[in-house]
Amino acid sequence: MESSQLLSIIEEQYRQFKRKETGIPRKLDIQRQMDMPQVSFITGIRRSGKSTWLHQISENYDTWYFMNFDDERLAGFELEDFQKTMICFKKMSEASVIFFDEIQHVSGWEQFIRRVYDEGFKVYITGSNSKILGSDLATRLTGRYIRTEMYPFSFSEFLLFKKISYNSFITDEIAIILRELEEYLFNGGFPEYIRSKDEEVLQRLYEDVLYKDLIAHFGIRNIGGFKKLSLFLATNFTKIFSYNSLAKTLQLHSPNTVKEYISLLQESYLFDELLKYDVSLKRQYLSMRKIYMVDNGLRNSVAFKTSDDKGRLLENLVFIELKRRKHNIFYYKTRNNREVDFLIAEDSLRLLQVCYDLSDPYTQEREIKALTEAMKELSLQESILITYNSDQEYLKINGFTIQVLPVWKWLLTAEKDTIK
Repeated sequence: MESSQLLSIIEEQYRQFKRKETGIPRKLDIQRQMDMPQVSFITGIRRSGKSTWLHQISENYDTWYFMNFDDERLAGFELEDFQKTMICFKKMSEASVIFFDEIQHVSGWEQFIRRVYDEGFKVYITGSNSKILGSDLATRLTGRYIRTEMYPFSFSEFLLFKKISYNSFITDEIAIILRELEEYLFNGGFPEYIRSKDEEVLQRLYEDVLYKDLIAHFGIRNIGGFKKLSLFLATNFTKIFSYNSLAKTLQLHSPNTVKEYISLLQESYLFDELLKYDVSLKRQYLSMRKIYMVDNGLRNSVAFKTSDDKGRLLENLVFIELKRRKHNIFYYKTRNNREVDFLIAEDSLRLLQVCYDLSDPYTQEREIKALTEAMKELSLQESILITYNSDQEYLKINGFTIQVLPVWKWLLTAEKDTIK
């Protein structure tokens, strides 16, 4: 690229970034990012707030450099242009902090980042691909980076964005929380969509992920089949599937094609798989999977909807929150083939079942049987049953304890306040 053109773009991007709205504080540790000398990677799906968080971090520095590679004017940017970029930066000011937005668009960027890191710059990088920390970069920056994954707003962030406070969970507060929960359950947490209520925002986001981040970037040839698979997964989220069954249902080339496509959809943070828990890693890997989507609003903007979506939306919401809390999660099947939605496998095992409404006796019996069977098989005494808005209570059944917890309280209460 011509240096004069590059300088013009950098100066314009700098002014736009500096004028960017500060936004709400996220439930992420800015001070940790600043205190650590390592390269800071912030990854997550498009439009989840990564650039805004960079802006919040920038407000703690007097001077800094910024460049956003998700700009069509930089489509021809190549590795050697990084040196021109540094010259342009230094023409503007002297700084020791660099912010690079969506850097994965530039081939070979890892080499440059290692160089500026060694020169003493504090570097912040965002990317919309979970594999941004690939093997080449991991080799070059071993022990020299920290990573933060960003999701759309959590429910607490959603309430903060809407300037709704809660302290003691009194009746009036709960009524407001439930009203907002209904919106959050269906509309999700993408900041721009919450602000505009324009469904095209989510539809454009979905198309950008498919076409820009995946189809164009990875050279996917069977565009129709790839889009059909993505739509099928969005419509059938939270359900169990196998690569074989999807290949047959969608008439795709092979189970390996399905596996490859889903892997790409995961890299973009659009979907995520959940494996069945098993003490055998081989059986675990060969098990049927469940599929979840990164945001309920995004899912509802593109999928075919059915009457039972409320329960699945609630399960998907809980899944997203568990991922946001960085838990190692699976689903569990008992020997009698009863399913528990989530098993958290860390220092100890924890079971968490999700059911929208327990008012139907058959539904309540089914969910409780699944939990008690799983607790018996795993030698656990306690579990959690999350509902949309059942009164909080403890069920004592044959020596087992099940905490019935409304989802709003689970979302807004620290985990230390729920049973382990």
